Amino acid sequence: MHQIPITKAIFDEDDLALILEPLRSGWVVQGRYVREFEELFCHYTGVASSAATTSCTTALHIGAAALGLKPGDEVLVPAFTWISTANIVEHLGAKPVFVDVDLETFNIDVEAAARAITPRTVGMIPVHLFGLSADMDPLLALATQHGLWVMEDAACGFDTWYKGKHVGTLGTLGAFSFHPRKAITTGEGGMITTNDSALASLCRTLRDHGASRSDLERHQQQYSFLLAEYKHLGFNYRMTDLQGALGVTQMRKADRIQNGRKAAATCYDALLPGIDWLRPPFRHADYGHGQQSYVCLFQPETPTLANIDVLFAQRNHIMHALEQQGIVTRQGTHAPPHLHYYREKYGYRREDFPNAFIAEHASITLPMYAGMTGDECEIVVAGLQDAFESMPTMCDTVHPVHPAF
Repeated sequence: MHQIPITKAIFDEDDLALILEPLRSGWVVQGRYVREFEELFCHYTGVASSAATTSCTTALHIGAAALGLKPGDEVLVPAFTWISTANIVEHLGAKPVFVDVDLETFNIDVEAAARAITPRTVGMIPVHLFGLSADMDPLLALATQHGLWVMEDAACGFDTWYKGKHVGTLGTLGAFSFHPRKAITTGEGGMITTNDSALASLCRTLRDHGASRSDLERHQQQYSFLLAEYKHLGFNYRMTDLQGALGVTQMRKADRIQNGRKAAATCYDALLPGIDWLRPPFRHADYGHGQQSYVCLFQPETPTLANIDVLFAQRNHIMHALEQQGIVTRQGTHAPPHLHYYREKYGYRREDFPNAFIAEHASITLPMYAGMTGDECEIVVAGLQDAFESMPTMCDTVHPVHPAF
């Protein structure tokens, strides 16, 4: 049996050595290594300010709070994304207004976004899904036209570029993830990015309970025994210095990690054109793909709502066959409006966001990581072909994707 995981985090002796430094110093909460990680991240992306957090979800939560999101407001959110993009809007009492996606890119459909704007709309959260930037120029123009803020969900956006600019630097704010399925990882962790100095200062305050100065700043100043002032209702979303140290070493080898991921993606790009039933990721000169994931669309025939139940069962047959060989795959992500909470609260149907529904049930993520060999890519593609050839023309029993639909 093969052992090909969906991804691998790249750790080495440099990571281990620097993680020990906070332990040796005794300062393990947010401190000098978090600050260095933030500085390295600014340098890499070209953004003015970065603020490390506990996750991308908390980065988005802080960002939305800093932007003044409140009950009664509406925010445009793609209908195909990780659920936290919508959840942070709900947690602040506002309403996520889902927008269908372009099935070719899996990103938010600009024309659908324009139609979804109402007098209550205050902002939008475009997602740069799987390492491909959303089409930001028309989205930013739409935001300017309607006076909206733009918070980029760049959870998958490390080393992702749009017309020569790194994502997370284009809108009002950006939010990144360092989960182990991302190229650069701190275990859990996130980063807020912005070119607005006042907004950056507020975000740093909000991540630290609303404190006017951090613990490190307080301990480096006279009268360190006096606690900070708290002018804002904040959160405890601080990254530890253990994670910050890991972030520093991960950033130092970011180019090597990304070169390895891009090599694996290039290998797949060369192998997959002969498989006409699997559409590879979107490529375009204006978009520098970050290769967070290699997500394909299963399309032995054009996917529609009429045939998606059959395609879903067939896709699952293929993924299960690979699983039995030790080759790990995943669906791209899910469609939050079709998950229980949002479906029950707002009564969404598959017809409301057809492309998102299709994307959830016909996407296949192939294994990809730095250090993946050409032989491993060939094993994955051969496994796909064998599984497809053994696939029943019609699965013996085809159940609806969700009984509610």
